[in-house]
Amino acid sequence: MNTQRGSALIYILIAVALLAALTVSLMEPSGQQTQSQNATNLVSEIDGQIGFITSAISECALTHPDQDSELTTTEQENAPYPINPSDPYFDGQSATPGTDPDDTVQYIRCPGNPGGDGPNNQDHARIFGGSSGKFLPPHPTLFGDWEYYNGADGVAITIVSDKTDSYIESALQKLDGKFSDCESEVIDRRSAGALAITNDTTPGATGARECPESSICFRYWIILKPTAIHQDAGCP
Repeated sequence: MNTQRGSALIYILIAVALLAALTVSLMEPSGQQTQSQNATNLVSEIDGQIGFITSAISECALTHPDQDSELTTTEQENAPYPINPSDPYFDGQSATPGTDPDDTVQYIRCPGNPGGDGPNNQDHARIFGGSSGKFLPPHPTLFGDWEYYNGADGVAITIVSDKTDSYIESALQKLDGKFSDCESEVIDRRSAGALAITNDTTPGATGARECPESSICFRYWIILKPTAIHQDAGCP
């Protein structure tokens, strides 16, 4: 009787072990599938925001090519694109000085809007907001706000993540592959210190733009000049 009970217990343990192995084998593909879906969703979201932001900036440049007649070449490196929102030029103008604390995309203003001569051409109306009818969507989960750059290296927008989710890198690499050579880049500093990614310090800034320490950055170039610091070999 004891022998039969022992044999039955062994079979039960074997069945439990097999069930556990089967459960693990079923869970692994599901986890991989989830990671893949997360990456695909992230690619779609960031790609869509790049298109929306750059279209709005291009519309500003095309609609107001004469921009602001009082801007100097120091303040405006790439006419007629918007200057950096934190530029001290706004402090003495009529564009509600002091309300644009940083260079995030939400604060970009369109030079020359409403245009004309005299004080009216200094208003630089915001591209995104109620008056324009264009509303900037929330930045992607796991990332910070989009940052705008207009300087000696060109015009670009950059987004940064300091999160460790494994699918972020694969998503950004897939996204990078959607654009032409030198149009975009992935800057990976997750295992390194901060890296300067511009050659100049724009007016109002305390230093060159950086991809922060322990972060991964994605930059999309609207205008790319030969002086630009680019992570891909052969660019610009």
